[in-house]
Amino acid sequence: MYVPPANQVTDETELRAMVEANRTAWLITADEAGRPAATLLPIIWRESTVIAHLAIANDHWKLLREDQPCLLISAGPDAYVSPSWYASKAEHGRVVPTWNYTAVELTGTVRVYRDPDWLRHAVTELTRLQEADREQPWAVTDAPDAFVTGQLRGIVGIEVTVTGVTGKAKLSQNRSAADRAGVIDGLDGESDPGAAAMADAMRQDTALGQAKRRRSQ
Repeated sequence: MYVPPANQVTDETELRAMVEANRTAWLITADEAGRPAATLLPIIWRESTVIAHLAIANDHWKLLREDQPCLLISAGPDAYVSPSWYASKAEHGRVVPTWNYTAVELTGTVRVYRDPDWLRHAVTELTRLQEADREQPWAVTDAPDAFVTGQLRGIVGIEVTVTGVTGKAKLSQNRSAADRAGVIDGLDGESDPGAAAMADAMRQDTALGQAKRRRSQ
């Protein structure tokens, strides 16, 4: 992933928060002939390990060799940025469209698990994470045990040992404060949910930058 210095995210706590907020990632691998395969998966990233699962009917898992290299892409909010939102448009007109987005790339090696106990633990943890914010969270134990056991036969576990992390937050950091404010206002006026999420991400980034500058003074 191409990451200009202004867009780099290097703080581990921030990277993990981005992935946890996204809750999913694309697992991308290539077979021995170089043919790529990709599957979107709910994930949990704990220490140096990512846990996920996919349907046994999905042939992607059959292409995986033990400890083969893989790439996980956890994509956050993204939105089109119109040059008409920039304050500098009225000043000199030298502006063009762009696209803002956030993403975290995790590189590592992948393994497949069929063990029922491993799968039950993984599904339980994934469910707990996804249900955590609900008023009455559903748990795997809410379903009959025999039913859960049968469902587990229809999935395979995925474990990625993470060896590298790259984070990017393209949030108009290369623009002036006035231009960034214009982009946020413009995004707030869009009907696309992605635009609203991007506006919030830009506001948070602006507030974080201001807090860092205050601490350094």
